Amino acid sequence: MSMMKGRVFEKVGVHTSTVFGEFAPEFRSQIPGASEDPRFWASGISLIAHMQNPHVPAVHMNTRMVVTTRWWFGGGADLTPMLEARRTQSDPDTVAFHEAMRAACAPHAVADYARFKAWCDEYFYLPHRKEMRGIGGIFYDYLSPSEEEGGWESAFAFTQDVGRAFRDIYPELVRRNWEKPWTETEREEQLVRRGRYVEFNLLYDRGTVFGLKTGGNVDSILSSMPPVVKWP
Repeated sequence: MSMMKGRVFEKVGVHTSTVFGEFAPEFRSQIPGASEDPRFWASGISLIAHMQNPHVPAVHMNTRMVVTTRWWFGGGADLTPMLEARRTQSDPDTVAFHEAMRAACAPHAVADYARFKAWCDEYFYLPHRKEMRGIGGIFYDYLSPSEEEGGWESAFAFTQDVGRAFRDIYPELVRRNWEKPWTETEREEQLVRRGRYVEFNLLYDRGTVFGLKTGGNVDSILSSMPPVVKWP
């Protein structure tokens, strides 16, 4: 785990993890292949960024591979603008982020951008608020192509391109916004919006549940929580 803080990053966590063990009995039926054999191996990278400037969107990226009696890849990236005025599909940051994710999918037959984009919208949704956490991105799971479809190599190549696309686009969005002046009203809006982030991660995020139920490092798992947040 690496934590970064400063005048640009209020709190950014970058994690790489490789874990193995056995799923608890009550959890096995929820994981493909674990009912037959509870042993698992999983490896991945995740990044969560909460920025100082309310004009800079928060972001999350995760890619992973999981092995039980089966194997699959999963992951994606999604953007969360802090200010209501920026939370539109026509905002330049939104357009650029979606285009980067689309471009990551385009060369790969195993990647269905339209499906992964819709999956992201559905997954990062707060039912109790009746709103999305952010403006979307892509999300995929259980990606396990047959040998005819390219097998492990094709899934891994696509997953690598998701990471590369994120590496290129998010720093660009930060550079566009981090020097813009902001007001106390916008800071308040940022802190309230972060509350939605907390609600999703604690109530609905499967990665949080997976980490806690497999005996992961609690500090690392909960490092996605923003450093300052308000519920007015």
